[in-house]
Amino acid sequence: MNGVLLDWGGVLTSNVFDSFRDFCVAEGMEPDAVKRLFREEPRARELVRGLETDALTEDEFGERFGELLELDDRSRLLERMFGGVRADESMLAAVRKVRAAGFRTGLISNSMGGASYDRDLFPQLFDGVVISGDVGLHKPQPEIFLLGAERTGVAPEECVFVDDLRENCEGAEAVGMTAVLHRGAETTLPELERLLGVELG
Repeated sequence: MNGVLLDWGGVLTSNVFDSFRDFCVAEGMEPDAVKRLFREEPRARELVRGLETDALTEDEFGERFGELLELDDRSRLLERMFGGVRADESMLAAVRKVRAAGFRTGLISNSMGGASYDRDLFPQLFDGVVISGDVGLHKPQPEIFLLGAERTGVAPEECVFVDDLRENCEGAEAVGMTAVLHRGAETTLPELERLLGVELG
């Protein structure tokens, strides 16, 4: 392996769905209301894809998704939904160690406006960056993984890809990458150590 490509929200940050759950509780909804919409409501998934590919603005998404949630207050909806997301310092440190060890590193992220990218960190973390809203593609489309590998300067079959969604891992595997399904640094870092032969703890 010569490169590691990673998702942002839910991999280099705390669990996004935990933030969604806290948002639901604060709004007086069922704790899994947002998660259930994403998984069961086609209109919700269409709105997410529109946001990820920059076909919808944050305000447009907030108005329409807030309607599905039956919320009266739809202002700053993305900001509120992502309000509990924090950087995962152990994962960020691991990316720095991987890069310092001579591996190429890259970001492939489906953008949702409230995902709170710290773009100031990008130069010290990544050799290549692909954000869905900037390129009009989204995971798990094969083209976005190929673009991520190209921008990072690594062949797809020489890449490890880390994501917290199974469908995105499957998309990466379909173009020849080795995927790691992220469920927390405590399991992802040992797997990366095994694949890369680098001490990350």
